[in-house]
Amino acid sequence: MTLDQLKLAALNRFAEHGFDGTSMAHIADDVGIKKQSIYTHFKGKDQMFLQVFSDVVESEIESVTAFIEQNKARPIQEFLYDFLLYHRERNDQNAATKFWLRISFFPPAHLYDEVMGKVYAYLDKLEELLEPLMEAAQKEGELSKGIDAKEATAAFLGVLDGVFVEMLYGGPDRTQRRLEASWHFYWRGIAKDRKELRRNQT
Repeated sequence: MTLDQLKLAALNRFAEHGFDGTSMAHIADDVGIKKQSIYTHFKGKDQMFLQVFSDVVESEIESVTAFIEQNKARPIQEFLYDFLLYHRERNDQNAATKFWLRISFFPPAHLYDEVMGKVYAYLDKLEELLEPLMEAAQKEGELSKGIDAKEATAAFLGVLDGVFVEMLYGGPDRTQRRLEASWHFYWRGIAKDRKELRRNQT
């Protein structure tokens, strides 16, 4: 058994059952070792949980950074919509993302400060990465002239939060409906209107 195998087993347990529903004995059984062997690597469940969560946050930041880097040259409308789909698909396919999402909304009470510190750092990083794309789209005339790029970024993260909530509670169909409806009205609010587009074309 390697440390990575142990952390993966812990991640899968925490993702499926949360902090309170996971015991060190469960994790030990999953990797086929005695519970006492875990203490070679971790002092206890709290330390294991925080290490796994820290690793997942780092992985999520790397993943979202790669997505943005690979897609930032696309029109902002396509980019933002696919950014929402990207998160939905990661949640459907990736245990680490499910774990990240669940714990972000339901952190263990006694670890709240440690968990939320990392959550807010992630959100701040996301805003830092997205805001320059909004500013570039504004300069290129893809957004309405009256739109502030910083506010448009913050509002988009609000749309993303709504999709996250539906991922937790609603299942795939409800998530897609929430995503489509939220996106429709968000884009209508920031897109260059047709009158403005016609003025620029004449």
